[in-house]
Amino acid sequence: MRPDRIADERAAAVPAHPEGEDATLVVAEEALRVNKRDVVTGRVRVRTRTTSREAIAAADLAGETVEVVRKAVDREIDAVPEVRTEGDVTIVPVVEEVLVVETRLVLKEEIHIRRTRSVERFETPVVLRRQDASVDRLADDETGNEET
Repeated sequence: MRPDRIADERAAAVPAHPEGEDATLVVAEEALRVNKRDVVTGRVRVRTRTTSREAIAAADLAGETVEVVRKAVDREIDAVPEVRTEGDVTIVPVVEEVLVVETRLVLKEEIHIRRTRSVERFETPVVLRRQDASVDRLADDETGNEET
């Protein structure tokens, strides 16, 4: 149906009535259902062809270089320091545990020596030998071998 025809039919469906009275209006609803179906109208053939050409690809590439410097510190510390950053330099501490051996003088014991002097009388029988010599002068007139 055409839209102008629908408007004419609606106007004809509403009866005329005096003003001030209530009129009842009949409302109708139309529903639309749409279906589809495949219809083959023709066939096509698709061909592809690949061509190559040279082109310049440009891009900005960013890079960084680093410089590693090992700095000997050789200092005793109490705790492991944190990794820190000073300006654009990152400082990574490298620590080492070192075994410390000390020589200490330890007094283990004392030896006390006390001198006590004592005198004790001791007697035992012994054989003592003794030689005595006597010298006598002889006169000139005495001869012989007498010696006492």
